[in-house]
Amino acid sequence: MTLRFTYIFTWVLGCFSALSVAAQPAAPRPAATTGIAVLTGHIANSTTDTIAVSIHDSPFDLKERISYAHINEKGDFKLTVQVNGSTKADLVYGDAVADLFLDPGTDIDLKFKGDDMPGTIKFKPNDVPTGFTTRLRNGGNLTDEQKHRQQMANANSYLAEFDEQFVSNDGFQVLPDNIQLYEAPFISFIDYRLKHEQNFLEDRAAKQSFTIDFYNYAKAEIKYSNANDRLTFVDLREQVVNTEGRLTMSPTYYDYLRDPNLINDQTAVQNEQFQEFLLNYIHYMAAQQKHLRTDPDFYPICYSLASKRLNGASRLLTLGRILQESFRFGHVRQSAAMLADYRGLDTKKFYLNALESDFNKHKALAIGAPAPDFKLLSATGDTVKLSSFQGKLVYLNFWKSTNGLCLRDLPYAQDLNKRFEGKNIVFINVALDELEVPWRQLVVVKKLPGVHVRAIGGMRSDVAKAYNLSEVPTYVLLGEDGTILNAKPKRLSSRAAVDEINQSFGKASMYTTAMSQMPTTTSTAK
Repeated sequence: MTLRFTYIFTWVLGCFSALSVAAQPAAPRPAATTGIAVLTGHIANSTTDTIAVSIHDSPFDLKERISYAHINEKGDFKLTVQVNGSTKADLVYGDAVADLFLDPGTDIDLKFKGDDMPGTIKFKPNDVPTGFTTRLRNGGNLTDEQKHRQQMANANSYLAEFDEQFVSNDGFQVLPDNIQLYEAPFISFIDYRLKHEQNFLEDRAAKQSFTIDFYNYAKAEIKYSNANDRLTFVDLREQVVNTEGRLTMSPTYYDYLRDPNLINDQTAVQNEQFQEFLLNYIHYMAAQQKHLRTDPDFYPICYSLASKRLNGASRLLTLGRILQESFRFGHVRQSAAMLADYRGLDTKKFYLNALESDFNKHKALAIGAPAPDFKLLSATGDTVKLSSFQGKLVYLNFWKSTNGLCLRDLPYAQDLNKRFEGKNIVFINVALDELEVPWRQLVVVKKLPGVHVRAIGGMRSDVAKAYNLSEVPTYVLLGEDGTILNAKPKRLSSRAAVDEINQSFGKASMYTTAMSQMPTTTSTAK
C-alpha cells in the first residue's frame, strides 16, 4: 500500500523519499515488545534461492535491517525475523516486493508463484485448524496463540488484496491519468476512492479478526494517503501537466486541514503516510506564510511551525523529519541550533541518536560549512589554492576529460563563463583524470575558459575524499565567504543554472542574517 503518488511527488521535488488518535502517550512510541515473527512458505517454480524480509527500525535511519532465508530445491523456506512490536515490513523475492505486517507471535505460512509473487501470494496461519469459522472475528474455539496467528494471516491477506484492488489499479491512483483533473472532479475522485477503501477495510474487519495495531495501521494508511494526495495535488499537477499553468483552488479546497483530529491523530503516529502528511502539512503552512524552500530561513520556520501546531509523538517525529531536511538542504549552523533544541525535547532519546548520527554524516558538506581547501597545479603549471578566491562566488566542477557527460557539458561551461564574464564569480574545473597529458592537451587545445587544475590520484585523491565524490560530473557552489552554498547546484547544461547563479550572489550573507533572526522554539514546544 505504499505506492501512493506522495512518494513520487517527494522524489520529483528532490527532497527525499516519508505522525498520530486521541490520547497523547507519555512517550513518542509505547514500549514495544521485542520478539520473533516466523514465516514459512513454498514457492512454485522458484527462480532464486533466497528470500528476505526488510524492516526500517527507525524513521530517521535509511538503513534497512534485512533477514534472509534459503529456499531449498523443493521451493520451501523458513524465515525468522526479530521485530520490535508491530511493524510494517517488505517481503523481497528477486526483484519483487510485497507489503507485510509483522509482530511478535506472528507465525504464518505463505505460497506464491516464482514468476508472480504480488499477484499470487496467499497467507494462512501455522498450526491453526482450517475452515471458515476460524477466520471469523470470534476465532471459534482457538487458543489465544492460534487466534493471534490467524489475525496476522488475515492482516497480510488484507494487504495483498488491497494492493491488487487499489494500489495496482491506475484508476484508483492519481498518476498517470487523474492528475489531469481539475479541482471539482479531483475532489470527487479522492472522495470516491476514500469511501471505497474505507468500505473495503470495514467489510474485512467485520468478517474476520485483526489486531488493534493492524486495524489502526490500515485505517491510517487509507486516511492519510488520501489526505496526502489532496494536499500535494496542486504542486504535482503544475510539474506533470506542463501544458497548463498552476491551478488556483477555491477558498474551501484546504478546509479539511482544519480538522484537529487529522493533524494530531496519535494512533497513526507510526504510519509512514501519516508522517509524510504532517511534513507536507508543515511545508504547506510555511508556503501560506510566503516562505519558499529557497529562503535562507525556510527550515527554522518549518521547525517553529511544527513546534507550535503539533503535539505529542506527532511533533517529535515531524521535527525530526524537518531536521533531516535541514541537514541536507539547510544551513549547518541553523541545523546545529535546531538539533540542540531537539535534545531538550527528546530527553529519552527515542530518535536523538539517529538524528545526531545523520547530522554528523552531512555537516562537513552542508550549506555554511567551510569548503575543504586544496592546492593543485593548473594546466599551465601554476599553483592554485581554493581559499585564494574567497570574496568571489566559486562554481566548482569536478570532471574527467574521458567522461562522456563531462564532455557534453563543455559547451555549456564555455557559455556560462561568457555570460558571467566580469562578474564576481570564478569557475574552477577540477579534473580527476588519472593521466595528465590527455587532460592538459584538451584544456590547452580547446582553450577551455575558467581555472583548470588536476587532482593527482583522481577519485582516490584527497580532494575527492574531502568532497565525498562518487561520480562525475559533480558540481559545488561556494559563497563569497568560502563556505558551501549549494552542494548540488544545477548542472552546467541546465537552463536554470544561470538563474540559480544570479540568485546566489550575496546569499551567504543572507544566511548570516537569518541565523540572527532564528525563532526560539523550545519554550513554545513544551
